[in-house]
Amino acid sequence: MGWGVLEDKRYPNIPGTVNLNEKVDASKLEDWEYEEPKKRGDTILQPQPSDSPNDPLNWSTATKITILMILSLTAGVTVSLGPMITTGFDEIASTFHVSTDQISFSIVGLLQLTTGAGTFFTAAAAVVWGKRPVFILATIALLGTSAWGFFAASFISLTIMRVFQGFAAAPFETLISATVSEIFFVHEKGKMLSIWNLFVMGGVKLGQLIAGFIIQNLGFKFTFGICGLLYAGILPAMYFFVPETVFFDKDRETEVIFDKSSLRVYEIVLPDPPKTYRQRLTIFQGRVSKAGFWRMSFKPLPLITFPVVVYAAFTYSFYAAGLTLIALLQDTIFSAAPYNLSSSAIGLTNLPLFAVGLVGTLIAGYCADFVVQLMTRMNNGIYEPEFRLVLMFVAATLSTIAYVGFGFSVAAGAPIYIPIAFLGVQTFAVPFATSSMFTYVMDCHNNHAAQAFVTMNFVKALLSLVMSNFVNGWFETSGPKSVFLTVAIANLAVSAASLPMYIFGKRLRSKIARSAFHQKI
Repeated sequence: MGWGVLEDKRYPNIPGTVNLNEKVDASKLEDWEYEEPKKRGDTILQPQPSDSPNDPLNWSTATKITILMILSLTAGVTVSLGPMITTGFDEIASTFHVSTDQISFSIVGLLQLTTGAGTFFTAAAAVVWGKRPVFILATIALLGTSAWGFFAASFISLTIMRVFQGFAAAPFETLISATVSEIFFVHEKGKMLSIWNLFVMGGVKLGQLIAGFIIQNLGFKFTFGICGLLYAGILPAMYFFVPETVFFDKDRETEVIFDKSSLRVYEIVLPDPPKTYRQRLTIFQGRVSKAGFWRMSFKPLPLITFPVVVYAAFTYSFYAAGLTLIALLQDTIFSAAPYNLSSSAIGLTNLPLFAVGLVGTLIAGYCADFVVQLMTRMNNGIYEPEFRLVLMFVAATLSTIAYVGFGFSVAAGAPIYIPIAFLGVQTFAVPFATSSMFTYVMDCHNNHAAQAFVTMNFVKALLSLVMSNFVNGWFETSGPKSVFLTVAIANLAVSAASLPMYIFGKRLRSKIARSAFHQKI
């Protein structure tokens, strides 16, 4: 059937295409070399877990969810560091005598740029030394920079702090999605990524809401102070409940046994002893791979030659940058006539958006797995990663309507609930695109997933930096109708690439698999 995904018979086993519903008949069972795949119900587990109790794929669901919740909470607090300060632009401008565009560039744009740049090195460090030390050190650094922000006495000090804070935030941009790929199976990834997306959405929307009240009543510096307290609480949870998830099934010890009755010698593989809780608390376990740090640091650069990565990077970046665009303009739009809202009231506009985002994230996560499993069953059990791209139809349609509606309603001075409703539509659309892009990259190039996410986030950071440097001035010059109509057209054009990628994606994966250059990366 294929569902419109074009086949490529030049390569027999195209990476990403897997059988999730293999039927085991008598002929297979009679073949002594055949090993029946491990299943959960009727679903074949992909990737196949090893027999080791130390393999994260074999950990209990409770352990996996605990890890995901702690990391997602940290990501939520971390992602709020950018937009939370937007409602305090006026206070920062009057305190340090700088312009709004200067604040937007230095306090928001540079943070996102250094976060994107930092992911190159934190992702490499995670490959070489494991994710646990990277997560713990990053949390300590975020705690320290938050304290620095609270005591910063000048705009230069605040700007330098944000540069360092961006590097500290880097692991929580890319490594959580890679962790999901390490501890959950293909048929679970959509739902589990939705948990992470939920906290990220909460960080963007609730972060602004809470920060609005903090800034109005205590001042903008207290946003950093309170974030520091949150990281102080997260740090022990990270230490005690987030073990290392990088796992390599190493060569096991063997034992030779002599059977006197048959006069035969057998060599048996001894089971891998489970690590004790004390062993799992070790922060540094030495090198977990033989990969070179600098080689892994620059590995995301050649990944731009992978069509899937390029496509996902620009699509994800545009949708993520849309959230940043709105965060940067909310204060400008809603503090002016005819709305004239205070900082706390502007923050409150994010409350309904968070509720919509919550619903959208949960639905997107459910659909990400349900739709592909349905399509897989109707495709004789053969799963194609391109099935993930079906969600982009929802994302593209809703986000385009939202941008146009928001721009025209603000230009017309419509009652505030109308532009907020359109922002809700855009907030609902983003999780569909995010879930689609991350799961698509994971399933197409799982071995390169962590570095691919670096490429995606760096493109997002560059786009956000460029946008933060001129968006407020552009809005004041051109007005809401022109700005958001332009954004809507660009958004639709980027999203339209999903159609040819859906049709030709498998052939592109085959081409990459047959390329000697790409196999050396």
